[in-house]
Amino acid sequence: MKKITIICATVLLGFVAFAQERSGMERRMRENPDAKLHRFSTTVEKERPQLNDETKRLIAAYHRNPSEENRAALRKQCAINYDKIVERKKAKLEELKHTAKHQSKVDEMQDIVDEMIANREHRIDQTMARFTDSRFRGHNQNTGYLPLLGAARNVSVAYAPVTNEDYAKFTGKPVAAGTEKRPVTNVSVEDAAKYCKWLGERDPKHAYRLPTEEEWELAAGHMPKDADFNCGVGDVVRPVDAFAQTKGASGGIDFWGNCWEWTATKRGEGKNAVKGGAFDSKRTDCRTEAKNTAKDTSKGYPNVTMRLVREECNAHHL
Repeated sequence: MKKITIICATVLLGFVAFAQERSGMERRMRENPDAKLHRFSTTVEKERPQLNDETKRLIAAYHRNPSEENRAALRKQCAINYDKIVERKKAKLEELKHTAKHQSKVDEMQDIVDEMIANREHRIDQTMARFTDSRFRGHNQNTGYLPLLGAARNVSVAYAPVTNEDYAKFTGKPVAAGTEKRPVTNVSVEDAAKYCKWLGERDPKHAYRLPTEEEWELAAGHMPKDADFNCGVGDVVRPVDAFAQTKGASGGIDFWGNCWEWTATKRGEGKNAVKGGAFDSKRTDCRTEAKNTAKDTSKGYPNVTMRLVREECNAHHL
């Protein structure tokens, strides 16, 4: 009887904790209704597509024999997979037209469908670049720097954005207690360049820099439909590993939400593209494919950070 009582009490406490969390999330969603966590969203699809057996077989066949025939077969399968996703998005769009309470939800899904159709070939090419990279092994669980699949063989990408703790080693300034693992913010592109130079001086085997927009997209991959990240969770920057279960295509973390990330890609006079969205962004603005945000390179922002790529110096690569 005592054992049953303990079990019931544990279940009750768990339910109370969940209810409290949900209540807090619902309050935050009212404050920012366009930034919803996946588990509380009524419009974000819940299933995550996995690589099917045929795709895995064709990837393995290509790596055993990287012939044009095997490449063509793999690309055809990637196109089939992609078109199935587009069809699901179209079906979701039609459903929302009849069930959504707000037109904004329909508009969001329409934008996603339009973007996927317009950029079909490029996105299939990005998938092929990853799958055909000889370093492809699925998600890499290591931290530090990870192979940037689809990019030059000597290029790797940071597992996470630069943290306050990392950046303090460069500046020598103290870090506020409790913020050590948060991504560094209020850094300009010039600040990023100085930090990269400082790293390179201490590691002559590598050169460090900001990724291009294309490299960032390759590292992140398509944002999973069921991704949880710091967007609609609260009104502050969170530690980079707060949602470490959500990984990018490279195996890295914190690509979406939390803080925008600088890239080296120009967007007009004196501006560079930023990617991934932030804690105060709409969920759709966090998508990898979103290309509508740029920032003044001479300024630092409280919701913009940096993730670096690293190149092997004098490396012999394909």
